[in-house]
Amino acid sequence: MSLTAAKKPYVLLVEDTSTLAAIYQGYLKDQEIELLHVSTGQAAQDAIKERAPQVILLDLKLPDMSGQDILKWLKGQGYPSAVIVITAHSTVDIAIDVMRSGADDFLEKPFDASRLITTLNNTLKRHKLENIVEELQNNFNRDKYHGFIGGSLPMQAVYRIIDAAAPSKASVFITGESGTGKEVCAEAIHQQGPRKDSAFVPLNCAAIPKDLMESEIFGHMKGAFTGANTERQGAAELADGGTLFLDEIGEMDMDLQSKLLRFIQTGTFQKVGSSKVQKVDVRFVCATNRDPLVEVVEGRFREDLYYRLHVVPVHLPALRDRGKDILQIAKTFLKAYSKEEGKSFTKFSPEVEVILNKYNWPGNIRQLQNVIRNVVVLHEDTSVQPAHLPPPLNTSLAMPEVAKPEATAALDGAMLDNQAIQQAQAEPSIDNIKPLAIVEKETIEQAISLCDDNIPKAAALLEVSPSTIYRKQKSWEEQGL
Repeated sequence: MSLTAAKKPYVLLVEDTSTLAAIYQGYLKDQEIELLHVSTGQAAQDAIKERAPQVILLDLKLPDMSGQDILKWLKGQGYPSAVIVITAHSTVDIAIDVMRSGADDFLEKPFDASRLITTLNNTLKRHKLENIVEELQNNFNRDKYHGFIGGSLPMQAVYRIIDAAAPSKASVFITGESGTGKEVCAEAIHQQGPRKDSAFVPLNCAAIPKDLMESEIFGHMKGAFTGANTERQGAAELADGGTLFLDEIGEMDMDLQSKLLRFIQTGTFQKVGSSKVQKVDVRFVCATNRDPLVEVVEGRFREDLYYRLHVVPVHLPALRDRGKDILQIAKTFLKAYSKEEGKSFTKFSPEVEVILNKYNWPGNIRQLQNVIRNVVVLHEDTSVQPAHLPPPLNTSLAMPEVAKPEATAALDGAMLDNQAIQQAQAEPSIDNIKPLAIVEKETIEQAISLCDDNIPKAAALLEVSPSTIYRKQKSWEEQGL
């Protein structure tokens, strides 16, 4: 049962009873750790300031201050140490308090060597894993990227594709539902690449009449058609040296698609009404909210044009698939619109956060943006309440899983629901006491079951992040719970 590592983990034991401290040190004498013992809260704070341990074994009853005070100080100062609380006075209320204050585990006196070593082992492993994950996130994960907001895994994949594709001149084909941010993606590719100091020219093929589309892309000469009173530059010429973004390219007429193919192949074009061939250096990015291969099969999109443009595909996930990003984006909009409208909104109520996370968002980010603007414009408050939400989100309140969540108490990573607390209080027999880890596991699994195995939804109702639940599940597997 030894603890192994390239460098011995540093463990701080805070215990004022010398006989118990000696017993714990004896339990741990064969473990591959560096163990330091102190007997007061002040000595513990001094030791932590000098060097933060990986794990602290913390007795709650100390002569100069309580262990809970040290725990709150530790977390308030931002020290990364994991904490195992030791006490002879175990109750559900104390368990809740220390877990809310940031403790990682809980040992009730008396305990034997095996229990102490196992608990310390698991905590050290978890602490090491969390540090590795945090380091990877700091190195690779981004909560914001150019115009994007959100650090969910699907968006991290998008950011990395953009990083890889941006330096190239290869054409990029962006797909995704309406409102997912395809133009934001195109501009991010432009800004991340070597053409960022040149023009980014967006052209929405669905918003321009078909008989004017050729002129919009290639420009026209004076007198080329009725109303052409002056010579005009098209998007191709304006984008010379930069990026031309063709949004909703599937709406382009088939005849014009052939001219666009020639332009992409040769880099040359002719203005409408001109015989002069012009050459430009343009990077092509295009987008559609349809399945491009279906459009090809059904004859609405040229196959050769598709393969010419579909060099680097980027698919933008729907908002409903982006988990925690929903609230992050919503909070960004709330802050911006409150400032713009001179309102006092600063946050969402817990009920609204559940509704926002639960809603399907068929209109994606554009719909979320409109919902938040609607709330800010029409209401006065500091916190967004369910009654402020416009249809159809306000009808979600009638759904029992939102109106009456079964699990709502959060312990910042270690949770007990009200039902479990009431049961423990109603039946105080010592035979009914369960280890905190088991009560926590049952509560989380009950929430997941009630939410039809939807972990992000269960996490929202428990008021923790989904990553907390995933981490707990992994820990249970390692412990064989």
